[in-house]
Amino acid sequence: MRKMSRVWTVATLAFAAGAAWGQGAGHIVGWGSQVLVAQSELDSLVAVSAGGGHSLGLRSDGSIVAWGSNSRGECRVPAPNRDFVAVSSHSFHSLGLKADGRIVAWGDNGSGQCNVPAPNAGFVGVWSGGSFGLGLKTDGSLVVWGDGAHGRFAVPAPNANFDTVVTGESCVMGLKADGSLVVWGPNCQSLVPLPNADFVDMAGGSPTAWVSRPTVPSWPGAPTTRDSATSRRPTRTSWP
Repeated sequence: MRKMSRVWTVATLAFAAGAAWGQGAGHIVGWGSQVLVAQSELDSLVAVSAGGGHSLGLRSDGSIVAWGSNSRGECRVPAPNRDFVAVSSHSFHSLGLKADGRIVAWGDNGSGQCNVPAPNAGFVGVWSGGSFGLGLKTDGSLVVWGDGAHGRFAVPAPNANFDTVVTGESCVMGLKADGSLVVWGPNCQSLVPLPNADFVDMAGGSPTAWVSRPTVPSWPGAPTTRDSATSRRPTRTSWP
């Protein structure tokens, strides 16, 4: 649930007690010129997303806390602020995934990046790009909306079997269930390292991307190839 360029607000989430600056589990340490929320509002976080000038935190109760720049309403979480399972922030807009599979979008809508296409249902993942949004459906297909420049809408065929995605200002990289990568956008095709197989994770920056392959396990009977049964496709999660 899962970009940092011109970051005004920086945040580090510590899931292990005492892992960062002596903070307890679920606490966040923030610094910069626009950290606007009290520490008490940042307790019990289970996910965090940093945008260009604002950040989003997902609490264990399914609510979202937002801080940083609010020039386009990117920190005004629409009511009711509950039942969220994933968040994603970018330049001036924010996206949240609800437990029922709907996507909620708010902030700058100058390029239609807050206009989630109908039917707004059946999503299991959400990501925000520079001026576009992207959702992963339960069947492994992707839906893209917003700024259509640079071929962002043109998900390479077949649009199926995606596990997860990373987005940038104008480039998208998707990881498929078979461990291969698909990249699209301006001049992005050359980013895929060869052989294009056996990838298990990835991360995107500007203008660099990182991908990882599994190390070969050494214990007897250990698998030597990526097992499709261990697909990383996100699942909707709810908290009490």
